[in-house]
Amino acid sequence: MSVAEQLEVIRRGAVEVLLEKELREKLEKSLKSGSPLKVKAGFDPTAPDLHLGHTVLLQKLRQFQKLGHEVYFLIGDFTGMIGDPTGKTETRKALTREDVLKNAETYKEQVFKILDPRKTKVVFNSEWLAKLMASDLIALASKYTVARMLEREDFSKRFGNQLPISIHEFLYPLIQGYDSVALKADIEIGGTDQKFNLLVGRELQREWNQEPQVVITMPLLEGLDGVNKMSKSLGNYIGINEPPDEIFGKIMSISDELMLRYYELLSDMPLSEFEELKTGIKAGKVHPMEAKKSLGREIVSRYHGPEIGDAAVENFVRRFRENQVPEDMESYTLVAEDGKILLCKALAEAGLVKSNGEGRRAIKQGGVKVDSQKISDENFELTRGNQFVIQVGKRRFAKVTLA
Repeated sequence: MSVAEQLEVIRRGAVEVLLEKELREKLEKSLKSGSPLKVKAGFDPTAPDLHLGHTVLLQKLRQFQKLGHEVYFLIGDFTGMIGDPTGKTETRKALTREDVLKNAETYKEQVFKILDPRKTKVVFNSEWLAKLMASDLIALASKYTVARMLEREDFSKRFGNQLPISIHEFLYPLIQGYDSVALKADIEIGGTDQKFNLLVGRELQREWNQEPQVVITMPLLEGLDGVNKMSKSLGNYIGINEPPDEIFGKIMSISDELMLRYYELLSDMPLSEFEELKTGIKAGKVHPMEAKKSLGREIVSRYHGPEIGDAAVENFVRRFRENQVPEDMESYTLVAEDGKILLCKALAEAGLVKSNGEGRRAIKQGGVKVDSQKISDENFELTRGNQFVIQVGKRRFAKVTLA
């Protein structure tokens, strides 16, 4: 592919490319020499399973593989034991080496559902970081000032609020940046929350007389609620190892707007077809539900196989018909205080009943369903991080997202 064609693929879904001029030059040099660029992304194995939020970076790595470049999937087994302070209001609890290695093994099993194993180099940063002497760490620490570290928003907030910052947390960006020096990376990909750490890598490469890497930041994928970052702790995630019908059902529950976001960041659909899809939905020529089915089939097929993807669609359609849920219904985003909201209150706020009292009576009489399940507990609560189809009687439906 030409440089212009490669840039179009690389820009897809990216928030920033720092600096695009340098990226263009690297791509031109790569084409002329026939030497692939070294593209890296690091993952600290802090949890055993990956969800779709993690796969945004993996999708971008896969695109680089298809463009003919060399991908390094870096497992931060050394940095994982320190704990990334990014976005944290307090010092992160360090993991044991046993935890890190156990999680790392599951990562290796899962990433090849996306990446081409023949074109992926899996590396552990303990290979070079564990060999650093105390004198090496002191030399590394001399490359950055405390003032520069305090430019980080999370460090700045903690310092201003007189919350403790441990010295080892200052070392984390430096050690992560040193990964780029060790690998002589041409490009590093990371989430927008990692921008500071990625830029440190550029600075350190200059210190070691290397050509600085290009930094590409990708957005943090919103979870099922369409508001918060996908996270297991918030319960708004889709795990890639979840059962096929569970994955498909969750994708069918997202908003139409979020569906397009998922298409852009998670789908292999070519850009030209993606633009046609957006235009078709806007013009009313493509029904959003059909588009979600296609997305759900693609995601399930990726992690469980094509036949399972087709079966997930059939299972959903069958349940949909049996439960007679209408394709078109009003969507509401409700505020959930303390992460929950009473079902009777949600019914009222979605306009399905006139008051909380009427909602309670409808529930007590057995006339209310949540995701096709009859609810008889008048104190039943909906939990933030999920999207629900709520029903009163046979004809009143609403899709509710809790924020």
